[in-house]
Formats: sequence, structure tokens, C-alpha cells
Amino acid sequence: MNAEIIAVGTELLLGQIVNTNAQVLSRQLAELGVNVYFQTVVGDNAARIEEAVRLASSRADFVICTGGIGPTQDDITKDVLARMTGVRLVMHEPTLAAIRRYYEERKQPMPESNARQAALPEGADPLPNDNGMAVGAAWTWNGTRYIVLPGPPREMEPMFAKYAKPWIIRHLDDRRPLHSVMLRFGGIGESALEKEILDLIEQQKEVTIAPYAKEGEVTVRLTVRARNREEGQAMMKGTLEEIRRRVGRYLYAEEDISLEEAVVRLMAGRGLTLSAAESCTGGLFTELITSVPGSSRVLKGGIVAYTPELKHNLLQVPESVLSGPGTVSRECALAMADRMRRLSGSDMAVSITGVAGPDPSEGKPVGLVYIGLSDRNGEDVFECRFNGNRDGVRLRAAKHALYRVWQRIVQPDTERGAGGSR
Repeated sequence: MNAEIIAVGTELLLGQIVNTNAQVLSRQLAELGVNVYFQTVVGDNAARIEEAVRLASSRADFVICTGGIGPTQDDITKDVLARMTGVRLVMHEPTLAAIRRYYEERKQPMPESNARQAALPEGADPLPNDNGMAVGAAWTWNGTRYIVLPGPPREMEPMFAKYAKPWIIRHLDDRRPLHSVMLRFGGIGESALEKEILDLIEQQKEVTIAPYAKEGEVTVRLTVRARNREEGQAMMKGTLEEIRRRVGRYLYAEEDISLEEAVVRLMAGRGLTLSAAESCTGGLFTELITSVPGSSRVLKGGIVAYTPELKHNLLQVPESVLSGPGTVSRECALAMADRMRRLSGSDMAVSITGVAGPDPSEGKPVGLVYIGLSDRNGEDVFECRFNGNRDGVRLRAAKHALYRVWQRIVQPDTERGAGGSR
């Protein structure tokens, strides 16, 4: 079955508010096996709202509207839908009583306009609002099922989860939900990963394989429609095992978590500590680590040594390295990582030095980055060439350093000393 989501509110069209409701609803509907092929945003205009709803009704089993059910005169979603479906608005007495009680407890007169929030299309099932005043509604007309929800996410999300979702389930013809597995990859670009599994993507039938790229990471989502999770896992097993076989060395998680979260979890679980010496990333690697709750168990600290003087004075990079190979070199990255580990007493240290741009430096091209690693088993360095603007190079470098930390722990004998283009 199909659903269409219509977000009502001129503020959405003006960009004053981000439409996060559509993302939440699409994810929830997918779990129920309900397809979402269209999402619409429309302003507070009766004619345009009705036009959007009529179009959605022609191609969807469920039409879900968010917003426009508050107390003001431009909150007209329920008015438009009631008129379109040929019913009148009636008061939902429990909601009206709750609104009156709210004002009585505060010893304030209730503005009469607030009664609008208790209005329901006649015959609709009320969807109580446990976090606000406006009641939602769900009803069927001419074979299409309509659901009206409030716009504020703090009201919409719990109303959908507690009341609208069960209503939808009761009206599903055949409930075969979608089951997904999120595979997260680091250290490889989207095109390189897709090349490795392209034949699987082209031959996909029951199992859908969808790659998604983010800066410095790639996600592959496996999706199948099945009666329950166990059946879904069984249907995905062969595809998942083949992907692991081909690109498992880059696969850092089989759940929807970031690379930094995976690194913190891994190191905390093994009682390992980390430190960082950064140059071109300007502390971004350390920022990613500290964005993860519980990172204090892992991170000892970091130094941003941006100039040659600080690299020499703080990290004791030899003058012969700075005047010879330069700050953007294997030798500099190794010296930075080794000194950082000894200075901090951490189990592992990372160094990042390179050219983020927009201009070359020391005769080295933009995007050339060296990542150093030092632990009790020795040192290593990786030469990388990243594409993109200044911010892109910095983020890709920080993410690749995270991948190398993860790989060093999980796959210590893999790609020692290797580098590559990302």
C-alpha cells in the first residue's frame, strides 16, 4: 500500500522551519511496509491545500497531513479536508475539556480561537494529543484513508507512534513490512565500493541494495519485504555474506552508526586510549571523537600544531625533516604520531598533516595528506589524495584517520604502510 505525506505551512516554504516530519514519517511507514512515493509541501492556502490533497488521493491509499491544525485563522487543514470529504467539523469534547482545564488551572481566560484545536471531521477517529492541545484525526472517504497530525515534531511524533500507527496497521490489507540492514564502510569511496558490488546491484531481486555516500563514509542499505525479522534476515543472508567477502575489510559496522562512534566503542571495549596530533584538519579529528558520548574513556587529548615552529617545539619534529621533506611528508607524520603517543601516554596516537587548500603548499598539491599511526607495535604512515574543497579535504582526512585507527585494531596485518586516493 502507498502513502503520501503533505506538510502544510507557509513557514516551510520560506525555509524558516525544516520539514523533519516527512523524514520521521517515511521511516515509520517503511517499517510497516507502506511505500512513500511522493512528499509535498504546501502553504496555508485553502485552494492549494485541497489541490495537493486531491492529487495525493488519486495515487495513494493513505494521505497524511502534518500542520495547520492549531488555533489561528491560517490553521485550516481540517477545515479543507472536512469540506472536501463532505462532512462538517464537530467538537471533540474530551479535547475541548482539556483545553478549558489548561486555562482554568492557570487562572486565565481561554481565547475562543483555541476551541478550533478540538474540532474533528464528523465520523473521524480522534488521535489524542498527549503533548499539546490540537487533536489529530483519522478517517476513510471514498476508499482513501486520511490522517491529520500536528506540525510541531514534539507533538506529531508521539501522536503518530501511539495512535496513528496502530490505526494504519488496522487498515493494512497485507502487512509485510520492510526489513533493512545498514552496512557502514570507511576507507573506500562510493564509486570504488559500487564497482566491487555492481553485479549484485544489477541482479537484485528480493533484496534491494542501495549505496549512499556521505563525506568520508559510504552506507549500503539492504532491504527486503518479509513477514517478520527472522524471515527478512534469512532472505538477506546470502547477499550479506557475499558483500562481506568482497569488501569486508572496509566494513566497520552493520548498524547505522558513525565511524567515530564505532572507533570509540571499539577502543572503550578493549580498554585502549587514543591521542591526536593534527595540522591541516585543525582539531577536526579530535572534535569527531569528542562528539561521541563516552569518548572520555578513550581520548587522552590532542595538539593542533599548525606551523612548523609548533611542530618542532611541541612535537619535536626534527629540523632536518622540516627543512628537508617538509611538513607535508611521511617523515613529519611519523614524527608527530610517535611524539604524541609518548607525550600523552596513550596506547595509540594519530597524526594528520597535509594540504587542505585552496592553494598548494611546499610544492605539494591540494588534497595530499599523510596520516600517521603509532602504537606499542610500531609506526605506520598512509599517503592519501583527497578530492574536494578545503572543508571536504579536511573531513575526508579526519574520517580516513578514524578508519585507519579502526583497521589497526581489528585488522592489524592489513594494508600496512599502504596509501591511496580517496
